[in-house]
Amino acid sequence: MNSDLVGVRPADDLAPAVALFRGLADPTRLAILRRLADGERRVVDLTTALGLAQSTVSAHLACLRDCGLVAGRPEGRQMFYGLARPELMDLLGVAEQLLAAAGEAVALCPTYGCAADGGQ
Repeated sequence: MNSDLVGVRPADDLAPAVALFRGLADPTRLAILRRLADGERRVVDLTTALGLAQSTVSAHLACLRDCGLVAGRPEGRQMFYGLARPELMDLLGVAEQLLAAAGEAVALCPTYGCAADGGQ
């Protein structure tokens, strides 16, 4: 690839963005982030709200924490999780606007759309 082309970036420059969007590509992690957008939550709060096992929620929180998107705050014997980067909600808000405009095309994408995952 010719790096002299305007707007073309080497793949290494895109690696952090690719990692971010892969981290956000999981429905459970997005559901957790939506809950945390409303304020801090404990694992038990998230398991109840999402109907998921504690181990599943904990694993996804660990992923989000490792990515620097979620932070934990201990209080006594409990840990409260919240957004480490509030601007993440701005990104998700823009994504919702984009989906409102192009949602049908995204849903019909043969690689990543609803048809590709069996309509899930």
